[in-house]
Amino acid sequence: MRLELHRVFVNKLAFGDKTSIAGGTLTVNKRELLDLLSEDELLGKNLDVALAMPGESIRIVPVKDVIEPRWKIEGGGQVFPGMISDVETVGEGKTVVLSGSAVVTAGKIVRFQEGIIDMSGPGADYTPYSKTCNVVLLLEPANPAMDKHDYETACRMAGLKAAAYLARCCAESGLEVDQVDAFEHPNIREAMTAHPGLPKVGYLYMLQTQGLLHDTYLYGVDVKKILPTVVSPLEVMDGAIVSGNCVSACDKNSSYVHLNNPVIADMLKRHGKDFNFVTCIVTNENVTLADKRRSSSFATKLAAMLGLDGIVITEEGFGNPDADLIMNCWKAERLGIKTTLLTDEYAGQDGASQSLADSCVEGNACVTAGNANEVIVLPPMEKVLGFAEEANVIAGGWQGSLAADGSITVELQAITGATSELGYTKLGAYTI
Repeated sequence: MRLELHRVFVNKLAFGDKTSIAGGTLTVNKRELLDLLSEDELLGKNLDVALAMPGESIRIVPVKDVIEPRWKIEGGGQVFPGMISDVETVGEGKTVVLSGSAVVTAGKIVRFQEGIIDMSGPGADYTPYSKTCNVVLLLEPANPAMDKHDYETACRMAGLKAAAYLARCCAESGLEVDQVDAFEHPNIREAMTAHPGLPKVGYLYMLQTQGLLHDTYLYGVDVKKILPTVVSPLEVMDGAIVSGNCVSACDKNSSYVHLNNPVIADMLKRHGKDFNFVTCIVTNENVTLADKRRSSSFATKLAAMLGLDGIVITEEGFGNPDADLIMNCWKAERLGIKTTLLTDEYAGQDGASQSLADSCVEGNACVTAGNANEVIVLPPMEKVLGFAEEANVIAGGWQGSLAADGSITVELQAITGATSELGYTKLGAYTI
């Protein structure tokens, strides 16, 4: 497979008569975008669209998802297949990316499991979305008493539709591409014989799928309903996976992060040099013990059938999913497959508590994305997009987190993407 990402860099946002891009400025026709969102009768009449730029004194809360605007201009399928597009396979051809911009969906759904994005101040250092030019969708249900699952679906689809709309309009109005990134990845037959002498390595991609508004979608299929399966990393990079999660904001893998998964990006860079990156195995994080046993056995069986020497395993969420992570680890190791784990920690505000809910002796190679319980004080912002009072109920916050002056005292877990278990974070360490 060969995928080209045609990047157009966005460094400014503005409202205007025509949705288009020129000179790095993404102009948004607000009325047209609102009309598009209003087509969903589940969303109310109080919808609004706002703009938030890096460095501005703006707080966005509560945040559900972040999506990068993309539109396929050549090749099979279309962005976000099975969600807003046909179900055809993606991962090949050419896709326009409005790099540096994002659609942020904000509104109350589960309340305690949405997040905060500060565009400036100390909180901005912890969220990668403080550096993107954000088109913020302020969403409300048509009926406050409507089923939350229906409302979550409406919000999820609104974000995806808006992201596709922005990129499609820009592509159709003509644009000057700033950078083309090309990626190639062989099929399994070619991968099996490529790069002799290098270890065969795979990526075991755990997706949050606990139901009750904790789900992720692959080609539009709720991943909790699948057995682990094999996908090309290029399919992931082209929008095959989207988030439908209402989970702790710090380690929620947003749709933006799935599109820009740094594990996949780095493994592709090292492919053919340090190891032979054979494939991705997508697995789920269901809630019952039987499901955990079945999926971990099946995922590691696939890795063994492919003759993998090692796998990188990433987690999404914490607590219950720790059991899936550890099962995947020791089952793979006992099949002779070396593992490296990527997770975050809930080690208490003093960092002295047990970091994970489960462990095993085979889990001796682990990368941490930080302690989500660490406390931070977010100073007041000049402008709040959304509902500031949600800070008192959001995971990582407590009654009284929001002070009278508008400042917020919370754990890092309240900040969207603060401890991303895919490693898409603002803070980190690199070996050079």
